[in-house]
Amino acid sequence: SDGWVPGRGIQWVLIGDRGAKKHLYAERLSKLLEVPHISMGTLVRQELNPRSSLYKKIANAVNEGKLVPDEVIFALLSKRLEEGYYRGESGFILDGIPRTRMQAEIVDQIVDIDLVVNFKCTNENLVKQNLGTGSSSACQEYLSLSNSIPMRNLNLQLPDERLKSSTADAEQSKSLEDYYRKQNKLIDFQVKAAPGETWKGLLAALHLQHINAVSSSQKLTA
Repeated sequence: SDGWVPGRGIQWVLIGDRGAKKHLYAERLSKLLEVPHISMGTLVRQELNPRSSLYKKIANAVNEGKLVPDEVIFALLSKRLEEGYYRGESGFILDGIPRTRMQAEIVDQIVDIDLVVNFKCTNENLVKQNLGTGSSSACQEYLSLSNSIPMRNLNLQLPDERLKSSTADAEQSKSLEDYYRKQNKLIDFQVKAAPGETWKGLLAALHLQHINAVSSSQKLTA
């Protein structure tokens, strides 16, 4: 990427359709490229214990069927990046944020993003499966917290409300994509039906086949 700075690890963001299982590919890329995978879902869930100072704000948002406030999200992200810096981490692969153009602008004030991979689902089953499980307005990737908070406290969406939510999500996604496209940082990537096929396609799109081959041969000889 044109924005890459020699001497530090890559700083990439994965965005796109919810059914694309971005976190799985973020984890694999993290291991391949030897940079940490920073997942907003994980960061939020780690704060879901009563000892956390942010617990009340997160729990209140989920119970009311709302998104966790940006101030909480960015407090968690900044804390994680700072901790990583002091641990000597270089670079990262970030998923779960940004979800809106405004969030992207704030992220740009915190770190320099080199590349944004935009996952698109072409498989209708993935999309249908994702919509079918989205029974709560809080059911974003980093807010799948039903195991942590009683479901009876969640506001469930009616079908027409889900449709409005999906339309709003689509508009936000397009605005986010346009923001990064204008910066020449966006790569659109079509998710295949099979995870193995998707992984091979992703490596090709990111020109990482040679690194993957070296990594695989090292494992064989280890």
